[in-house]
Parts: sequence; structure tokens; C-alpha cells
Amino acid sequence: MSNYKPGCACNDDDNKKNHSHDNYQTNHEHTHDHKIDFNINIYQLFLPAIICSVLLAIALILDYSHTSFFKSWLRLGGYILAYLPVGYPVFKEMLEEFKHKDFFNELSLIFLASVGAFYIGEFPEAVAVMLFYSIGENLQSLAVAKAKSNINALLDQRPDEATVIENQTVRVVKANDVQVGEIIQLKPGDKVALDGELLSSSATFNTSALTGESAPQIKEKGETILAGMINLTTSSIVKVTTPYSDSKLSKILDLVQNATGQKAKTELFIRKFAKIYTPFVFFIALMVFILPYFFVTNYVYETWLYRSLIFLVISCPCALVISIPLGYFGGIGLASRNGILVKGSNFLDILADVKQVVFDKTGTLTKGNFSVETVHIEPGFEQTQVLQWINMAESHSNHPIAAAILEYVGCKPDVTKITTMEDFPGKGIKVEIEGNEILVGNFKLLEAYGISYPSNSKEIINTVVLVAVNHKFAGYLVIADQIKSGAKEDIKSMHELGIGLTVLSGDKSSIVQKVAKDLGIEHAYGELLPEDKVSKMKEIKSSITEKVAFVGDGFNDAPVIALSDVGIAMGGLGSDATIEVADVIIQDDQISKIPIAVKIGKATKYVVWQNVFLAFGIKIIIMILGIFGNIHLLEAVFADVGVALLAILNAVRLQKSNLGK
Repeated sequence: MSNYKPGCACNDDDNKKNHSHDNYQTNHEHTHDHKIDFNINIYQLFLPAIICSVLLAIALILDYSHTSFFKSWLRLGGYILAYLPVGYPVFKEMLEEFKHKDFFNELSLIFLASVGAFYIGEFPEAVAVMLFYSIGENLQSLAVAKAKSNINALLDQRPDEATVIENQTVRVVKANDVQVGEIIQLKPGDKVALDGELLSSSATFNTSALTGESAPQIKEKGETILAGMINLTTSSIVKVTTPYSDSKLSKILDLVQNATGQKAKTELFIRKFAKIYTPFVFFIALMVFILPYFFVTNYVYETWLYRSLIFLVISCPCALVISIPLGYFGGIGLASRNGILVKGSNFLDILADVKQVVFDKTGTLTKGNFSVETVHIEPGFEQTQVLQWINMAESHSNHPIAAAILEYVGCKPDVTKITTMEDFPGKGIKVEIEGNEILVGNFKLLEAYGISYPSNSKEIINTVVLVAVNHKFAGYLVIADQIKSGAKEDIKSMHELGIGLTVLSGDKSSIVQKVAKDLGIEHAYGELLPEDKVSKMKEIKSSITEKVAFVGDGFNDAPVIALSDVGIAMGGLGSDATIEVADVIIQDDQISKIPIAVKIGKATKYVVWQNVFLAFGIKIIIMILGIFGNIHLLEAVFADVGVALLAILNAVRLQKSNLGK
């Protein structure tokens, strides 16, 4: 039997055992280089079934031609010989399960049914049961492997080698050996192996491996280039900024490969259900054999044993135990192709039930591409000096506002002049520079230090960064941001899905309210400290019974993301802490992916429950027909294998859908 043959009722026990047929658990399939081999040698896979078919055909010809020597023990031996190529692997795996005290599973069901058929003299049927079971399992293995092979397309996006330029010489080295700071060359068609900064004036890249977007993106000098992107047009050079193992793509691969580790409630229930269900059907099958003896006149031992064997075969929970995890795997794969990384199948279920989405503003609803619009410096202060102090104070931050200030000032700050530094989350920062105490932040920071400022500065709608020098108000910068293109249509799509929307931001209330109004978002709250966001999220969650998602990108969003039912992080602008704690990651920072993620969650849940009702419905019908003698053992095998294949193909269908396209 193939190593891809699914085990139907195995004990999972939190993955304490590594069964050869727990093929859908990718944590058992990892290798050190993140490659998963889903390729199957079809000839080797079907060879036992081919040998069995030939030997069975010979036995049937001898049997039905009434050959004189093919009788008694020789006839039995002929059918056993045909049985062994497919029966022995099942018997061997069944014994392995017995070592783990797993006595009730598909293997024992089928083996007992075939041995029972031998016992009552149905030799051809005994062999055929195991043969068709073997063929069915092999077909299932191919379907599962095909479904899972989509992940290889993603895994292959990370090249193993890079072209390094050193001392005007070019050499090809293993990507894992490239050091931060080295320069790599990209020819047209090359895949980027490591994250870095573009040193060429401009270049065009295919970013679909990371974002799911097929449209090429033009990157300018100084912009970030991520592993997995493909250089499309001209030869380019990139300065490596991140080790190979820490690149965005490496983290994506780890997330995708480990995504099935967190099971959905439906999946966990079915697995637990199978552990109870399989022993139960053993008992029912025994009752089908025994009870008629007391109630049926002219009780025929062989007839009721045969019917109980049919019951055993059709009752196997394989279709459920395999197709349901595969359905969730399909949902995770579909999300990945749309540039949405889901860290576990349980989060697909939550996405399907989300009725409230809470947004951070900057970098989520707005572009986060801030620019300094106005500079106001109070009389008595030298503008160039104050701007340098502001630049130094903001130098520790990767926030877009800090980047805007750096761009406006036009030079990197000399951080060696900073003597002390103290951060006040949600307010700003205090630094000491060459004996001067510098406060840079919002109104709350200056108010906390009792520093007065012009009252009309609070009337400014856009973001205001205030500065105080030695306890005196020194001026402010007005920094503007823009709403992301298409955001209004994306908000409308969420409303059409019946999702309520809220904005929580540390920015000024006037800005937050304006952005919310422009986008059509019902509720908006500004000037919130990180702890205020947490309190407001708790308030929102307590006010509704449905699931709540939070979407953010900043370091300060991590606590709120952790508190939400499903946390969604912007993977491009998002801080590492936010991405780490988030449950779902949007690679291209586009909120259009949120309604797509919800649709994928709903579609996955629909397919999973389709499989549940399909499997149970057909099995119950066949069980009833079998008890009343209206179906044969081979037909029961066909029905069992057929249900499993239909359920698996239904799960595979999910991966081929075009949600969001």
C-alpha cells in the first residue's frame, strides 16, 4: 500500500504518534529545506493491485471453467495467492496500529470483512473487496497528492542559490551562505533569494508569490525587495538586508507548512468522533450478525454474517477523516494564492463567522506614505537645528511618520549625540541631546509635562508632531497621509457581507472621523493609547456575540490583535511583532483581501459541511440496504471508496475556485 494511504480513525492525541498514513498532517512531512515531496510513482503505487488483478483473473478463469484440479485447498490457495499482494500491506499496517493500541480503524474494518468473506466461502469476493479497496485508496492518494502539490508551487519560489558581486567578480553561492550587507545580482527572470534594498535606479518585479497579484510592480532605488519576487526586465543589483532564514518568504513558507497544525473545531470533532464511531460500528455489525438469531425464523448463519461484513465496510469514516482536513488545506492554499496567509484551519472557521472588523488607520486604511506638509517653528528657535533634533528623536522608529521626517530633513541623524532616550507609547519620545531635553510627540505628551502650546494647533485636521525644547514649546510639523486607492469599494464589499466596521487609532480624532466618514465606516475612535485600544476592543467584543477581527500593522497593534477573535496583520508595512502574533497576514497590505478572506472562510466551511452530509447520507442509505440484504459486499466497497473520492474531489474543487479574482 502507498504511504499516502489515509488512515481513517487513527489516534491523533495531539500528534504524539507519527503514523505513515497521517499524510495530510504536514508537520510530519517537513524537511530541513522546507521541501515536501508529494510526487507519487504511479507504477509502484498500483503494482500490487495489478499483480492481484492478474492472479484473481487466473483464479476466476480456473474456477468458472470447472477445472478438475482447481478445487478444495488448491482453490483456496489460489485466491489467497491473489489476495496477498494487496492484503499483506493492509495487514502489516494494521499490526502497526495495534502496537499503538489503535484496534478500531479502516484497516481492521476491511481486513476483518475480507477474512470473513473467506470464512463463509466467498473467495472471489474476499479478494475483490481488498483489491478494490486498494485501488480506491490509491486513487484517493493521487487526489490528495494532487491537492497538496499546489504548495510546491509556493515552496519552489525560494531559490537555493544567489549571484554575489564581490571585488568586481561574480560568483554563485548557496543562498543560505550570503551575509547581510553583501551585494547580489539579478538577471532578467531571476528569483530573488533574500530580502534586500534595491541599488539599481529602478526595476520591475513579479510579486505574485508574495501578494497573489499578477500585475508587475516597479521598484525604485532604495525600495525593499523581498525574496520570492522575480526580476522581469533589466539586470539589477540588491544589497542584502536580512539573513536567508529570516526573509519574508521563509516566514511565509513556515506559516503555510505549519498552518494545518491548528485544527478547526469541525476537524477536531470529526477526529474525536471517529475514535468513538469506529468501535461503535464494530459493535453494531456484531449485533447485525447476532440479534436476528433471536428474532428471525430460519436464521441462516452465513447470510447474517455476510450482511454484518457489508455493514463493516460501508461504515468506515475515511471520507470524513481525510476530506475534511483536505478541505481546510484547500482553503489555506486558496488564501495563499490570493496573498493571504492563514496560520491555521481554525482561523478559516472564524473568518467565516466574522461580523465585525476593527481597523487601525495608518498603514491599514491609509497608505502610510506620509509627507511633511507644513513646518512651524516658534521664534527664538533655529529651524534647521529643531528639525535635526526631531530627526534624531524619531531615528529609533520604523513608523511611516519617522520616515517622512527623515525624507524631509534629507540626511540621516547623528544618533551618537543622543545621551538618553525614553519612549512613551501612544504619546511620543523624550531624548537628551547635547544637554538639551527634547520632547517629540502629540498633544498628550506635552500636556503630561505641563507644556503649553497654541490652542489653534488642535484645529489642524492632519497629523501634528509637536516638539518642545527644555520645557518650552518649539513648534510643530503637519504630516499628511492619504486613503488607500480602492478602499471605499473594499469597505462597501464588507458591508455587503453583513460586516460592521470600526476604526481605532492613536491619531487625532478629527483625522480618524474624517477618514471613517470618507470611507463609510460606522464607528471611529481617535487619540487612543495602546491600552485604550485594548479597552475599546474588549467593549466591542462584549457588545456582540459574533466574531470580531482586528486589522493593523504597527507594533502597538499587537496587543489588540492578540485580543481579537482573529487578528489580521498587514504583511508589507507590518512590524515583526504584529505579524508574529497575527492569525492572518495580508501580504500586499490591501484591505480588499479582507472580504476575500471572509469569502474563502465561508466557502471552506460550506465545502466541509457538504462533505459531512454527503458521507453520512450515502453511508446511512447503504447501511440500511445492507442490513436488509439489498446490496452485496463489492457494492459496499464501491460505495465506500466512491464516497471518499467524491468528498476528496469536492475538497480539491475548492482549490480551483476563483474567489476574489
